[in-house]
Formats: sequence, C-alpha cells, structure tokens
Amino acid sequence: MSKTIETSHHPYATKSDMLVRLRKIEGQVRGISRMIDEDIYCDNILHQFRSVEAAINGVRKTLLEAHVKSCVVGQIQEGNLQVVDELITTIGKMTR
Repeated sequence: MSKTIETSHHPYATKSDMLVRLRKIEGQVRGISRMIDEDIYCDNILHQFRSVEAAINGVRKTLLEAHVKSCVVGQIQEGNLQVVDELITTIGKMTR
C-alpha cells in the first residue's frame, strides 16, 4: 500500500529563500566535516554546530509560517479541520 504524497505551493520568493539558506547550511556542514578531519580545536567546531542549528531553526520557522498561512488556512477553508490536530502534533514534535 502506497501513501499519497501531499504537495504544497509556496510563493517563489519563500521557496527560493529557503533553498538558498539550505544550500548555505549544506556548506556549513561540509565545513564542520573538514574541521573535524583537520583536527581543529573542539570548541571552534562546537560553535559551528550552534550556527548550523540556528540556521536550520530559521528555515524551519519560515516553512512553518508558510505552512500555516497557506496549507493550513486553505484546508480549513475547505472544511478539513483535522489539519489543526496535524499542526498541533507537528509543533509538539518540533518542540521536544
């Protein structure tokens, strides 16, 4: 049995911004790998991890906002109130 994959359509600027930020995060993670490989001082590497976490949280916040403003609102307008429970579950998982 295959699960139906839902899609969303975010404004181009939002999508583009998130993709640019994710590519930067990819570069930061590659940099951390390089730092570990080159035996860079642990404290410096730990600071880089914090930077990556902050960047990921920024993208996550942008996506959550876009999700609520478009996907959730649209589904509520279509009468699908179950999306509210889905959103609460998602936020719960994000805040663990």
